[in-house]
Amino acid sequence: MTFMQLIDCRTKRFDEMDQLMNTWAEQTRSTRTATHSVIGKDRSDDSHFIEIVEFPSYEEAMRSSTLPETNRIFREMIALCEETPVFTDLDVVRDEQVYAANVRRFFEVLGTLGGLPPLDGLLCENYHDHDPATAQDAIGMDAMRREIEMWRDGFGFVFTVEDQIAQEDRVCTRWSWRARHTGDFLGIPATGNEVVMTGTTVFRCDRTGKIAEGWWQYDRLGLMSQLGALEALEG
Repeated sequence: MTFMQLIDCRTKRFDEMDQLMNTWAEQTRSTRTATHSVIGKDRSDDSHFIEIVEFPSYEEAMRSSTLPETNRIFREMIALCEETPVFTDLDVVRDEQVYAANVRRFFEVLGTLGGLPPLDGLLCENYHDHDPATAQDAIGMDAMRREIEMWRDGFGFVFTVEDQIAQEDRVCTRWSWRARHTGDFLGIPATGNEVVMTGTTVFRCDRTGKIAEGWWQYDRLGLMSQLGALEALEG
């Protein structure tokens, strides 16, 4: 789970402190695990600053705090402050950017060459998939893997994320799909045809960032036409 640390301090020597933080970042470039850092200044108090530092996990934050460079820089930082800084440890329980990044990774994994990689880092064990083209929803990790393998057995493909909007626990993605029909798909033997398809998927993510539920809309009729499956009906 993503972890954040808030450092609340008061100083009239911010330029010196800012340079100190640059020094720490340079000296720990190969060992620190902080992934993002933001410093904000109180609009009503020019001496009041809050730094927000993001880590992949609480454990990584604690490991970073034990680095020799961190201990030295912290002592120098205290000397620049009007009073001892206050640290607040936060477990992130919702992050829309994390949700969107996880969804992007899911689309990348779907088109991975070779065996399908594990999905437990992306999907919840009880993931619920809604696909209007299937008679029953796929519920659970194993059911979803079978659904994905059906597509991978029939096509070599890649997704391109065209647009993505994240709001609260939902991520909406407009995507395009390019593939070559290399194997049996719904009883249609491999044609070798290059096909394209567009669609939109809305995913709901849980508090850990994993995908818990999905709703798909895509041009399956257009796909079947490209595979020649509609010719008999048209005749």
